[in-house]
Amino acid sequence: MAAKLTIIVPTFNSRRTLRKCLESAKWADEVLIVDSFSTDDTLEIARQYTDRILQHEYVNSATQKNWIIPQAEHEWVMILDSDEVITEDLKHRIQGLLESPGDVDAFRILRRSYFFGRLIRYSGWQNDRMVRLFLRDKGRYEPLHVHADVVVPGPIGEVDEYLIHDPYEDLSDYLDTLDRFTTWAAKDLQDQGRRAHWYTLIGHSGFAFFRNYILRAGFLDGFHGFLLCGLSSFYVLVKYAKLWDLQRNALTEKS
Repeated sequence: MAAKLTIIVPTFNSRRTLRKCLESAKWADEVLIVDSFSTDDTLEIARQYTDRILQHEYVNSATQKNWIIPQAEHEWVMILDSDEVITEDLKHRIQGLLESPGDVDAFRILRRSYFFGRLIRYSGWQNDRMVRLFLRDKGRYEPLHVHADVVVPGPIGEVDEYLIHDPYEDLSDYLDTLDRFTTWAAKDLQDQGRRAHWYTLIGHSGFAFFRNYILRAGFLDGFHGFLLCGLSSFYVLVKYAKLWDLQRNALTEKS
């Protein structure tokens, strides 16, 4: 008999992508929404697919997900962001894994992402894999503000079937996300004892562009690849600039 699955979907003002997301998840034994007090019609859309909708104040992604995971009804859980879609191939693969998961605690799933309407095949996004399917009582997210992964005590399997990811509506949406994520990333660097200098801003951001555009063949993604690699480099620059600002403010408070 197959193990049962809860798919957890965190939401906040997710109306643009939520319907496609939930359509792709409705085959699960339970769909569980954790909402950060949306002000658009996110909840109205969600109620068309599930009765299990909980609201919780958002601190960061890892905290939000760690709060909701223990409230899943079933042994296996899958985290599905509201801007992601489960492909048919991935659905069938997961259903097969639930029939016979083997001696693993989790599975790492491939994700393919669109950037302003174009599927990105290179530019550093080609090997985007994350632990998304795991045993409810064994998996928890790392205590990071941003880009946390799931930690489990046992073996992790690999799934080559993929999620489709469509994160940004337009450039303004990207820049809003960049502002939030770089703030959190700078705090994580500060917590790790990292420091920013002029050469780290130049070196890390410059190498980010070289790595993604040249070494990871971003040029093969055309103009979208050039733009993505440039913005990714800018992300790194802003992240370290914000770390420098945190250092500056800490010194000011001490003086």
